[in-house]
Amino acid sequence: MVTVRAPATSANLGSGFDVFGAALTRPADVVTVEKASETTIEVTGVGAQYIPEDPEKNTVGAVVEALDAPARIHIDKGVRPASGLGSSAASAAGAAVALNRLYDRGLSRSELVPIAAEGEAVVSGVAHSDNVAPSILGGFTVTTSEGTHAVDAAIPLVVCLPDVAVSTRDARRVVPETASMDDLVETVGNAATLAVGMCRSDPGLVGAGMSDPVVTPERARLITGYDDVRAAAFDAGAAGVTVSGAGPAILAVCRDERRRGVAAAMLDAFSEAGIDARAYQTRIGKGTTVLEE
Repeated sequence: MVTVRAPATSANLGSGFDVFGAALTRPADVVTVEKASETTIEVTGVGAQYIPEDPEKNTVGAVVEALDAPARIHIDKGVRPASGLGSSAASAAGAAVALNRLYDRGLSRSELVPIAAEGEAVVSGVAHSDNVAPSILGGFTVTTSEGTHAVDAAIPLVVCLPDVAVSTRDARRVVPETASMDDLVETVGNAATLAVGMCRSDPGLVGAGMSDPVVTPERARLITGYDDVRAAAFDAGAAGVTVSGAGPAILAVCRDERRRGVAAAMLDAFSEAGIDARAYQTRIGKGTTVLEE
């Protein structure tokens, strides 16, 4: 038996659509696997009632098949489904690391990323690695068709999750198919600034590089109260604010001493919009860790 903790993640980070990702210190899924002749999946925790336990419909099933590693699998969800925090990716990443260990497959963490991404395709329809990569590797990640690069970064974050749902499929439908040259240049410049900020662990630079004129404005329209929450976070000292993944979670970058005030301001703004929400005072953290074996 192997038990792992797989962290929530934030993808895109504004200017890094389908490329950037970051592992969060909280929340997280806990995945336990045990060898079996036939795969079974049990899901408990937050939003468990919305997650199929049929291996053919759960992200973990594709991971089991790719690794040829049948098991009894228990997923204790700490990352709410349809949150924009890589819920399905956390389960897939946790299963990949745990099953690789259980069956002694000998694959590296980098080699497990595309395997976990196949699990993501079960939910989103596309095998993207921008969430599974940081959930497995930790830190700030840059994922392209050539592979993934990870960098440790000490960046404080606040994630505010409203009690509404935005599906990944819906969020992908609103992404524009084209962009102007001006918007492209702005986005590339911001993404480069963000990457430099991560390498320097500089929240100010990271925040300055989060702005995205192409994808984020369209996704923000799916989140009631987004503009007011964003403004409240900046007023409380945030260096940058954007939609986390597909949403509805909203990610704010700030300095340590500002996290509590930023979290409170974002919660108040959602409350004024008539929406319940939860705030996580978190930071960029480690990837999937083995708890017990």
